[in-house]
Amino acid sequence: MATPQTLPRPQRAAPAELDTAPATRERPRFPGWRWMAVWPAFPIAGYIGWKIGGRVDAIDAALVGGALTAAGLGAVQWWAAKGALGRAAAWIGASAVGYAVGLAAGAALVGYDTDLGSLAVMGLVSGAALGAAQGLVLARQGRRALALPWALAMPVLFALGWSVASVTGIGVDDQFTVFGAGGALMFTLLSGLLLARFTPARTQAG
Repeated sequence: MATPQTLPRPQRAAPAELDTAPATRERPRFPGWRWMAVWPAFPIAGYIGWKIGGRVDAIDAALVGGALTAAGLGAVQWWAAKGALGRAAAWIGASAVGYAVGLAAGAALVGYDTDLGSLAVMGLVSGAALGAAQGLVLARQGRRALALPWALAMPVLFALGWSVASVTGIGVDDQFTVFGAGGALMFTLLSGLLLARFTPARTQAG
């Protein structure tokens, strides 16, 4: 009698491995529309600093007005950057101190003049002091990739901002603490590109 043949058991397919690696987002080219709030923050914070501190025609006025202006700007920048600039208190405080010292030094250096060359030099000096203070805060909080580029960009951006203000001729003779809407728009766009370029792309759970 023939023995029945035993059929081979079907092989079970190996379970597919799940990709548990978190998906990464591509680095954005601009930090988002929220960053555009920095644009109106310039004339608003500048006006507040100017009203309280007065015309930038003396060291004390530059110190008071510069500190108030930069504190307002720093607060809006920190909010708009969504945590990319570190702790709020450190960023705002460094902004206020750095810009107050820089504005006082820069304005005194050019004799409080408001011609194109004087405003550009004042922007270089005030931006350098601001950038150094903010860059130090970024470096101390582990954001070294952004710290140096940001610090180096500030004197250039502030010199350009004041140059735009001088060319348009809007309010420069009133000796404000910071440039107005035209220079502010340029600063917002260029600094936004810089922030996006040197801020690591965040990861999200897959």
